[in-house]
Amino acid sequence: MEPYELGLDQAAERIRGRELSPVELTESVLGRIEALDGRVGAFAAVMREQALAAARAAEQEIAGGRYRGPLHGVCIAVKDLLDTAGVPTTSSSRTRADHVPTSNAAVVERLGEAGAVIVGKTHTHEFAYGVITPTTRNPWDLDRIPGGSSGGSGAAVAARMCQGAIGTDTGGSVRIPAAVCGTVGLKPTYGRVSRRGTASLSWSLDHIGPLTGSVRDAALMMDAIAGYDRADPATVDVPVPRHAEQLGAGVERLVIGVPRNYFFDRIDPEVEAAVRAAIGQLEELGAQLREIDLPHSELYMPAEFGILVPEASAYHQESLRKLGELYTEDVRVFLEAGELMLATDYIKAQRVRTLIQQGWRDMFDGLDAVLAPTLPAVAARVGELAFTWPDGVEEPVINCYVRTSAPGNLTGLPALSVPCGFNADGLPIGLQIIGKPFAEPTVLRIGAAYEAATDWTSRRPESLS
Repeated sequence: MEPYELGLDQAAERIRGRELSPVELTESVLGRIEALDGRVGAFAAVMREQALAAARAAEQEIAGGRYRGPLHGVCIAVKDLLDTAGVPTTSSSRTRADHVPTSNAAVVERLGEAGAVIVGKTHTHEFAYGVITPTTRNPWDLDRIPGGSSGGSGAAVAARMCQGAIGTDTGGSVRIPAAVCGTVGLKPTYGRVSRRGTASLSWSLDHIGPLTGSVRDAALMMDAIAGYDRADPATVDVPVPRHAEQLGAGVERLVIGVPRNYFFDRIDPEVEAAVRAAIGQLEELGAQLREIDLPHSELYMPAEFGILVPEASAYHQESLRKLGELYTEDVRVFLEAGELMLATDYIKAQRVRTLIQQGWRDMFDGLDAVLAPTLPAVAARVGELAFTWPDGVEEPVINCYVRTSAPGNLTGLPALSVPCGFNADGLPIGLQIIGKPFAEPTVLRIGAAYEAATDWTSRRPESLS
């Protein structure tokens, strides 16, 4: 096994045991990026010199007995929305081509404190405003999209070009690429991870979370990045658990809801079969299943876009007037449309959001989690604008993907995507586990129990061999 093939936890164990040096791992990962990224296009910038310097520093610290923890000397990629001091942070947009921050985003700071080696910045759909990530391809099939907006992060992890990556999630942008790229993706509770130093899409819906090769790796990354930040007023000052400590507790006696409505209303039959098989697997492991009805489901999409679109336009208002011609057409159209929305409509959308949150709070009474498909469909083909359902209805790709991920953003609840199978074309399918506020350890525990009973996360894309 080459060092780049190691998962985060595997690499950490070897580094801690002095069986692998951070420099050796980093050189292997950088070699993997050099060999593959010309085809995958996951990276906006490769931080080769900085990464090697960080790896040498980690090696010296560890040799001197100053081991910082599981991320020390391990290779991490960061979505190009997060500021990195001295390194361009473009948000994959020509409008920020010359933007070089002088300080790090909060999450980058915390990764540095944990001793992580940042190997590069990953592509996003421009300013996170889409689910395609046009610059990047899916490692499972290079004619397919990697999802978005954190498509570069999802592709980089799937192609083993890093041990973990950071993404952002406003309408599903961590979970969407996780599902279609066959990785694990966690959207934490709103306020659990600081967004300071991160370009915003929609301030009241934005979240930051990890994409990894396993549930344990996601838990280890959360241990490093979670926590209160006085400089981000959205963060909540509540205790941060050790996310990796409860992973082996299993699911026996946990009560898990299975929706009768919404999530399975319009879905690819192969996706539904895989998700329902995963739900059955968790029941065999001891979980108690309870059928539930999701409240106010007809309002999820209107509320999501009724909030996201005007908030994004407000953030970009000045830039749109000065640099409008530099935005890609799809993003510019959305930003211009947001200028036409009324303040009264935005306020109504926020009020509806409160209604949805109250409904979900009541629904969760007596439940530990909810299980659902992460997405209704697998990765779309490059250039494919819509899915056609058996009843002849065409649904835009963005609507299809956001439809099942938006509830997690509207409610702010933690939501984990774990691989749960493949379709007949060998494309990954994701299972979504949604929990109560700040119950990341519970959703990770459920994901770990399912992962341990299956082999989905051990599979590798054959298109890159």
